[in-house]
Order: sequence, then structure tokens, then C-alpha cells
Amino acid sequence: MSLPGSLPKMAERQQNGEERDEGFEILDLAEARRRGWLKDMFPKDLSAKSVGTQIAVGGVSGWCAGYLFSKVGKLAATAVGGGFLLLQIANHAGYVKINWKRVEKDMEKYKKEIGKQAEKAYPDVAQILQQAKTFMQENMVVAGGFAGGFLIGLAS
Repeated sequence: MSLPGSLPKMAERQQNGEERDEGFEILDLAEARRRGWLKDMFPKDLSAKSVGTQIAVGGVSGWCAGYLFSKVGKLAATAVGGGFLLLQIANHAGYVKINWKRVEKDMEKYKKEIGKQAEKAYPDVAQILQQAKTFMQENMVVAGGFAGGFLIGLAS
């Protein structure tokens, strides 16, 4: 609890350099971006850890990713499949007439357009994929544990 006259005194001490709060850490985001997100996610030198630790880290992270992928994948597949099923039922009942050749032509056009926009909007994707490839090459045991954990996560 501060006293009534303490705020002006604190401001005056800070201006004079008498009191500084060292509890804050200054982050250089440009440096963090250059380091890469994979290196920040795992311990400094994971390859120096024991094989068991590497497999455990890879397995647990792989299981989490696989589990989430299976749940989200099931939800997406249900939504897309259900929509397609309803569209087919409506087509069969005569409610709608679908020109499948036009749909295919439009899909190809939009696929190319989305690809171009994605390259413009997310230029860092190639860099992230390269970082992931380098990480996997340097930490083959972790990558193997991740692959196994991912498959187990998909199955659960």
C-alpha cells in the first residue's frame, strides 16, 4: 500500500536514476525470429541428453500432435463428408442440379489462386519447413520418437 505522497517521490527518484525496476526482461523479437521456434520449444541441446530422454520428449510431443490431429481431422472429415452427403441427397431428389465439370474447373482455378496468395501471405513457411528438416536431421532419435508417438496419438 502506498502513502499519499509516495507516487511523486517515486517518479522523482526514477528520473534521478535512483530507483530502477530490474524485474523486466527486454525481448528482441527480431533475434527470437532468427533463432527459430523449434529451438525455443526444446531444450538448448537436446542431442546431448540421454537417448531415453530424447525418445520421451519426441514420443510425448508426437502423441499430443497425433491425438489433436485425429480429433480435429475427424471433425473436419465429418463436416466435409456431411456437407457432401447432403448435397448428393439434394441432387438426387432434384432440389439442385450440379454441373460437376464447372465445379472441377472452378476448384482448379481457386486452388492455384489460393496457392499464390498463401505464398504471398506466408513467406516464412519455407523457412519453417527448412528449420524443421534441419532439426529432424540433427535430432534423429527425437524425430523417431515423435513419429512413433504421433502414430500412437492417431490410434487413441
